[in-house]
Amino acid sequence: MANYENITIEKGMYQGKGSLTDVLEKLDPSENYVGTSLEGLDAFSRQLKRFDIKVSGRGSDCVEKFFQSSDSSALFPEYVSRAVYQGMERADVLSNLVATVTDIDGMDYRSIVSNPSDDDKTLKVVSEGAVIPQTTVKTRENLVKLHKRGRMLVASYEALRFQRLDLFTVTLNQIGAYIARAQLKDAISVIINGDGNSNPAANIEAAESGKLSYDDIIKLWANFSPYELNTIIAPTEQMQKILSLSQMQDANAGLDFQGTGKMITPLGATLIHAPEIAAGKIIGLDKNCALEMVRAGGVTTDYDKLIDRQLERAAITCTAGFSKIFTEASKTLSC
Repeated sequence: MANYENITIEKGMYQGKGSLTDVLEKLDPSENYVGTSLEGLDAFSRQLKRFDIKVSGRGSDCVEKFFQSSDSSALFPEYVSRAVYQGMERADVLSNLVATVTDIDGMDYRSIVSNPSDDDKTLKVVSEGAVIPQTTVKTRENLVKLHKRGRMLVASYEALRFQRLDLFTVTLNQIGAYIARAQLKDAISVIINGDGNSNPAANIEAAESGKLSYDDIIKLWANFSPYELNTIIAPTEQMQKILSLSQMQDANAGLDFQGTGKMITPLGATLIHAPEIAAGKIIGLDKNCALEMVRAGGVTTDYDKLIDRQLERAAITCTAGFSKIFTEASKTLSC
């Protein structure tokens, strides 16, 4: 039964596990609205409709619309978190690098590891009565290092109250983009240097120092077996060198780029531009089994300050870390 107009929203909803949207979904499940005019809206969006708050479009409201009542003001921190997360999604590169995402409740997490030998990777015929080869999985020696990344929102309510929400959303989206780029930098550091468990990526030297040839990329590809080289990450200078290779400049590739915006990629790998990588180095990895992302909650805001209109120095943060799954599934090429 639809009851979104009868829910009392308060600060305490932010203190449990999950987001305010999760709490509202339990109180007001979206499945109750199938076949109605509200189908397609989640519980938070229905609350925006309840208080007639428009956060986007030409007719978007001003920030002060959230503070017309105690219930609607309690929606403001969730709006901020969702806008920041939207910016993180738009700037997302990690989905091309991360094999799996693990959400945890605390700050301590120890991942697992399996380091099969070359012999273990070959599934041999097992004779009758013979022992079946084993794959050993164990926890890593060191905990995953989690980093809190975020921004401090510094503004007075008086300065923002008459600003349109769609403009404010753009600012919050950019904060999310900053967090996403910082997390990408953390992921790249773990890929190259390891996660503290003596597992840095193996490095391959280019045939000629300071130069990059197609043969160097083939050499990187050849060193991945039995893994698959499906992602190549490069800083600006090395990206330019890759795109300048004659093998990357055939006529069909040009037509594909002009028609779809997709660049031709070396050996079928997805090519990602990441200025965060130190110049002179290219990363190759098998995104299906190279990296694990560990998150301690989602986007967190100082909900007390935001609800009470104390926007001055309200923190917006996201805590995450990275762990390598299979060490040999990522390698670097120095050129």
